[in-house]
Amino acid sequence: MTTSTMARGRWLTWANGLTGLRLFAAPVCACAILAGAPHAAGWIFALAVASDFADGRLARRRGEASALGGLLDHATDATFVSLGLGALAYGGLVPALLPFLVAAAFLQYTLDSRALAGQPLRTSFLGRWNGVAYFVLLGIPVVRDFLGLGWPPPALVHGLGWLLVASTAASMCDRALALRRLRST
Repeated sequence: MTTSTMARGRWLTWANGLTGLRLFAAPVCACAILAGAPHAAGWIFALAVASDFADGRLARRRGEASALGGLLDHATDATFVSLGLGALAYGGLVPALLPFLVAAAFLQYTLDSRALAGQPLRTSFLGRWNGVAYFVLLGIPVVRDFLGLGWPPPALVHGLGWLLVASTAASMCDRALALRRLRST
């Protein structure tokens, strides 16, 4: 087996295929939000959440779990929520700063974990919960509009967005301090 065949085998897995669907869905969902197509955005969001739950389980069940797959999964999550939150920010529903902070936090997470060198991603408590909260914040207006509900109001969604800006900034500072402590020992 050649090196390129082995490398391709690490990438071409069923779990990574599911993750790839979510990556493909990211700009489509953002476009649906921007186009004011709540049913399309809702179905795409549901597909993304389902694939996020399933890809890791599938990788473990099939013995395909790897640091590379974990990096792809997290990069796809960051792309999906950054684009979706960017579409919401364009409409004034969340702070414009948030999608940029999400992308910056993921970049910091990747670099200080040394994930590009094949190391597993090092999670933090606050960072993990922020990752969940990005999907939740994106889902609130998408699901609300999909179901035709009037609640929660845009002002509440925007306020929750500012809380997530603050917690993301705190998480990034905490990660930077933890890396600094790690390097000084």
